Amino acid sequence: MTQQNIPRRFEGRTVLVTGAGTGFGAEIAVRAAQEGARVAVHYRSSAAGAEKTVARVKEIGEDAFTVQADITSHQDIRRMAEEVFTRFGGLDVLVNNVGDVAREQMSWRDLTEESIDHVLAVDIKGTMLCVHEFGARMLDQGHGSIVNIGSTVIVRGSARAPQYAAAKYGLLGITKSYAQAFAPAVRVNTFAPGFIETEATLTRQDWKSGRREELLAKTPLGHIPGPAELAGTALFLATDDASHMTGAYLNADGGFNMIGA
Repeated sequence: MTQQNIPRRFEGRTVLVTGAGTGFGAEIAVRAAQEGARVAVHYRSSAAGAEKTVARVKEIGEDAFTVQADITSHQDIRRMAEEVFTRFGGLDVLVNNVGDVAREQMSWRDLTEESIDHVLAVDIKGTMLCVHEFGARMLDQGHGSIVNIGSTVIVRGSARAPQYAAAKYGLLGITKSYAQAFAPAVRVNTFAPGFIETEATLTRQDWKSGRREELLAKTPLGHIPGPAELAGTALFLATDDASHMTGAYLNADGGFNMIGA
């Protein structure tokens, strides 16, 4: 999609994207800027990546800054929330993109207690505390929208990494609970992409040894998108067109799962 064809759905609005130094998060941050938003770019350890995302946003002509936090720390999240709300004078949209997929684990047999603890700490505890802290402040200001990045792994589960499927399923409980708690002022939804060809996916051993072709054959639309292609879809949930959606799960996977109504 060319810049001319991109809608301006976030003109004058502020957006924070967690894990926006690389991959899908970086593309969501850039797309929000292309649509008129001022952007806060969160990172934990990828400072160089976050600065690169900020540079891309500034090239578009929008304002951006980085904010560092370990989202498994409640103290870090509180500090980040204060920082972002102070810098922006409020916040319109939070995209909780950070998540650990246990990428290195190639079989359920390789499961470790350490991996379970880490994935649940990042995907469940971290997301819940971000929704909690930012949502409470959005509630005080009287408006806001939160998009949690989920996964279609919840439809079929994951024989490879059960802890990841469990964490993403838990995300639905967080979304629905806070959607009720924050209504009607603040909406909370989950966006669930299917497989995305990020750099991290492309380097995975199983991806290089036939998994891509196998998934492609089972995807009705016959295509596995790059992250930029789905960034606008994720942001749809935070637009005025989605104003009657809260507690929802929006799936974009080329028809791979075709979940029933």
